[in-house]
Amino acid sequence: MNEKEILTVIEEETGLRLDKFVTQRYPELTRSHVQKLTEDGSILVQEKPAKVSYKVKSGDVVTVQIPAPKEIEILPEDIPLSVVYEDEDLLVVNKPQGMVVHPAPGNYSGTLVNALLGYCKDSLSGINGEKRPGILHRIDKDTSGLLLVAKNDMAHQHLAAQIKEHSLTRAYLALVHGGFKTDSGEINLPIGRHPVERKKMTVTYHNSREAFTTYYVRERFSGFTLVECVLKTGRTHQIRVHMSHTGHPIVGDPVYGARKEPFSLSGQLLHAYKIGFIHPGCGEYLEFESDSGILRKNSRKIKKFVDKKTLLLYNKSTSVSPVLFLGCLFLEEFIPREKERILTNETFARNERGFKDRDSGNSAGSIPYETGSFRGK
Repeated sequence: MNEKEILTVIEEETGLRLDKFVTQRYPELTRSHVQKLTEDGSILVQEKPAKVSYKVKSGDVVTVQIPAPKEIEILPEDIPLSVVYEDEDLLVVNKPQGMVVHPAPGNYSGTLVNALLGYCKDSLSGINGEKRPGILHRIDKDTSGLLLVAKNDMAHQHLAAQIKEHSLTRAYLALVHGGFKTDSGEINLPIGRHPVERKKMTVTYHNSREAFTTYYVRERFSGFTLVECVLKTGRTHQIRVHMSHTGHPIVGDPVYGARKEPFSLSGQLLHAYKIGFIHPGCGEYLEFESDSGILRKNSRKIKKFVDKKTLLLYNKSTSVSPVLFLGCLFLEEFIPREKERILTNETFARNERGFKDRDSGNSAGSIPYETGSFRGK
């Protein structure tokens, strides 16, 4: 059994059913699992058994004791890997959108770790244990892009030290809502767990950690911007939280994005396109880039936009979805003629359905504040 966790109900949580309160604090638990734990006496309110239908009140003390999970054997699987670079010490792989990095409840197969075990066999660092062999850092399931993998413990220690010292180069490309007055800026705002929605992270000064993101405008569209985001720190969901907090949610983000997206996508348009590091063996700086893959899963949907002929008018006033444009940037094999026509046009009009900002109801181009930098206290 794990040690007991003591939770105190805050004002915003007053009135929630006990099972909903616990699942919000422990998003990895299902409602049925919480109900079973309550029936077994593993969840108490004011040190007494309670029904799952009990409505919690501000100040209630809820004790939760979750049994240790059963050990699950992680098996190698024959899953194709996009290997950008490989030597005796490390791998650089291009993770596709939709793949989970390491096994976790609900995802014990089909992960990057399963693929690495099948590809590398026993040639992976064991520092992070059996469930995360070789894994140095993570990117979200629906974020595509480059990941660094250690093949031995020496490499793992050297590369992990670079991550800790913030000397590793990590840059992302993202299509975000809204426009920027400046061509670059810094966001220095701490990130921590959301106090109520425990699956989410948020900008907060309570139980948080420093988070620093630098952004550069790559392309401007009407209502949208293609930005490059460079990480100094690597907090969970850092770019997604920072962009959303400053009024520029990433297009397609199901957690931090707009309530109504103008495009039907399978995940956020965020791609880890660059990674650079000092090689642990030779001591030289290596850097790798990947501009393809972010919209590979959405290529059919993009093609549909073209087929409708409502977004491509082959004249000086071409109207084109920014998602189609982003697809042309990242999908090297994607309809070359349309790519050439789009890239030579200077006018990019918003999709005719438009977009309303989720908070203010204003056009996505009307950002309530814009200073070029966002800093904490």
